[in-house]
Amino acid sequence: MSLNQLESLKQFTTVVADTGNFEDIKKFSPQDATTNPSLILKAVLKPEYRTLLDKAIADNKGSSLSGSDLYKKIIDDTLILFGCEILKIVPGRVSTEVDARLSFDTDATLVKARYLIGLYEKAGIGRERVLIKIASTWEGIRAAEILQKEKINCNLTLMFSMPQAVACAEGGIRLISPFVGRIYDYYKATTGKEYVGLEDPGVQSVHAIYNYFKKFGYETQVMGASFRNTGEIVALAGCDLLTISPDILEKLEASTEPLTRVLSPELAKGMDIKKIPVDEKSFRWLLNEDAMATDKLGEGIRKFAADIVKLEGMIAQAS
Repeated sequence: MSLNQLESLKQFTTVVADTGNFEDIKKFSPQDATTNPSLILKAVLKPEYRTLLDKAIADNKGSSLSGSDLYKKIIDDTLILFGCEILKIVPGRVSTEVDARLSFDTDATLVKARYLIGLYEKAGIGRERVLIKIASTWEGIRAAEILQKEKINCNLTLMFSMPQAVACAEGGIRLISPFVGRIYDYYKATTGKEYVGLEDPGVQSVHAIYNYFKKFGYETQVMGASFRNTGEIVALAGCDLLTISPDILEKLEASTEPLTRVLSPELAKGMDIKKIPVDEKSFRWLLNEDAMATDKLGEGIRKFAADIVKLEGMIAQAS
């Protein structure tokens, strides 16, 4: 009996569930799971998950905090409650995101990341099972570099360009999440062209990053994220990890079309790739020169921040 595409993929890529829905995580048996403010907001709008938000609100009744400080505390507690539940299902790690509004503040990101890890440790979860998600700004990457030295593993998200990736690798970051689908969205909108498989600019971005990392022996893991179709997954088979939404996991599970390894360290090592120097000035200049990456990074931070504000609004009404 032939393997389905999901089973084939799991032979050489770690599959991660991109959802806050516990039932979907159970269904597809991924190694890890990732969350973000948008996924958590989507989850707590459902009655079965609203109980976690309600618990966080109840746990903070009588707190000396008030207003936005109280709402932030309740959101942090909700994130940890979701993370702990997810870790009962997956054998690996969960990614929990720092407030996107801190994306340009290294010191505040450090404080929040250490606080979130502390909450997990109070709940009996070791830090090796948690990835702290931080936006791939210069300030976020610098915070993650410090956190890694404290054995707090980080997942640098909202990644759209090689300079962001290289800065993370040189900072010793545990894992990065290049956003395939959002890169695809940008080029489809600006050119009007439909991209398939290896022609997809998002796929090409991950290929370039993966091959660069393997060529030069960086230990930072590459986890492709934000997919629009199964063709993107097939074209990235062999990537260290891929975090995939339940609807695409379902399609992969239903298909018995051939899926073979595309990316491998051995192939990368034989490639002619030049090193890219990335200090702060070159990082900012190269990112600025990439209109897509600049646009999508800013948009992603704004969207995640907006969903945090919506969560705070829900808490204000319920408190």
